[in-house]
Amino acid sequence: MNGAHALLATLGANDVSVCFSNPGTTEMHFVAALDDAPGMRGILCLFEGVATGAADGYARVKGTPAATLMHLGPGLANGWANLHNARRAHVPVLNVVGDHATYHSRFDAPLQSNIELLADALEGWYRRTTSSDQLARDAADAVAGAFGPPGRVATLVLPADVSWSDVGAVPAAWPRADRPSSLAIDETTFERALKALRTKRCTVFLGGSALSKEQLRLAQSVASTTSSRFMMETFATKMDRGAGVASPERLIYLSEFAVDQLKESEAIILLGSREPVGFFAYPNVPSRLAPEGCDIIDLAPPGSDTLGALQSLVEALHAPLVPIERGEPAARPTGELTTHSFSAAVGATLKEGLIVVDESITSGIQLFGATRFAPDHQWMTLTGGAIGYGLPVALGAAVASKQRVLALESDGSMMYTLQALWTMAREGLDVTVVGLSNRSYAVLNVELTRVGAVPDGAASARMLELDDPTLDLSQLASAQGVPGVRVTSADELVLALERSYATPGPMFIEAMLPKGLR
Repeated sequence: MNGAHALLATLGANDVSVCFSNPGTTEMHFVAALDDAPGMRGILCLFEGVATGAADGYARVKGTPAATLMHLGPGLANGWANLHNARRAHVPVLNVVGDHATYHSRFDAPLQSNIELLADALEGWYRRTTSSDQLARDAADAVAGAFGPPGRVATLVLPADVSWSDVGAVPAAWPRADRPSSLAIDETTFERALKALRTKRCTVFLGGSALSKEQLRLAQSVASTTSSRFMMETFATKMDRGAGVASPERLIYLSEFAVDQLKESEAIILLGSREPVGFFAYPNVPSRLAPEGCDIIDLAPPGSDTLGALQSLVEALHAPLVPIERGEPAARPTGELTTHSFSAAVGATLKEGLIVVDESITSGIQLFGATRFAPDHQWMTLTGGAIGYGLPVALGAAVASKQRVLALESDGSMMYTLQALWTMAREGLDVTVVGLSNRSYAVLNVELTRVGAVPDGAASARMLELDDPTLDLSQLASAQGVPGVRVTSADELVLALERSYATPGPMFIEAMLPKGLR
């Protein structure tokens, strides 16, 4: 038994059963050892950013880590952007990064790099294993490191000779990592929050783990009993939504509007979220969105027992459960395909239990309203702002859930990780992708004005347009094995969505929207 076998056996003992991989020469013994590890599902990805994004999506659904397998420092660098999103989502991910044999590193071969420096920037867990006999223990520690709390990106560097060398003594049982408990709620902070809720104009501000159906109901009760505002962060890791779920007000992405949302708040009670701040800095717009003097009370930081905190607040306030608002789902739209009718089509056709991965950017502005009273479903968003997350996260979510996933993907961002479609086809995953073709970086046209830049010529305009040449998204999908169809009306989009939900396997729908924002 070599080190690679020991690593896979330890991962299996710790219920890590999926590895999203883009291997190279230094990882070949790991790849070969998969033949002797039937409990590990190796999934080939054609780009490291797909592998890391898929691990993020898997963890959002399962709450446990998948592994990734990447080739040296450049491989980790290629996957880094979606690891940043996973870090911001506070989900557990375990990277196995192959490296040169320990004795080869001193020769500074072409692929030699500082892997530790790349990993350190993710602010997670890191270790370079140096012995085949120590590898199993290091792997178990990596699993524990990924769990946090909160969930973190763990990186285990595996030198090639550690992977191929024999294990001296095979243990009777492979080491296991205990899953840690959530962080406890500080009693002093709890009393401070309770006092604020009783005496101030408060905003109950939710994110992360606090966006489950049960916790949203409890938070709504707390807000209703104390006449507080019931709000959530703009970009959620995963949240329950739909007709049977309490629906908080979503913090608006645009800082100018978010400042107005929060202007009456004397205290903001944070549960599973960070303090709301601007996504970017803008001239004459504050970075902190809360009004000056507002008391920011971090009751339950990410990784904390948000459910316990909410239960305790309900009990202390004697807060009765509030009826869930009822309404009609969106009507099936007809006629021209616009951002409005696109959102209505999604809302009108959503099936119960569907997982939605949203990277629709500007084209999806009306989505939250249009899906409010759809059958109960789950929603995932771009937590870290590094675009190209949507297709890989949908891939990972489909592997973890074994149910239909709907990926809403704008044309510019989908080109970052288009290779995920190939893996969806190869694995036969039930993913419906709506590729939103507006032939423009529309969000940047908005941002151009907000930051005070004034375009006055063709050179700047050309930097934000995607229609020279125009991308044929459905053909790109078909070329990777995913059946593709182009729709040009709201009626066609509704029919294509319904057909995709009834057909096993992946499907790609290119939705031809007006250019830019409309």
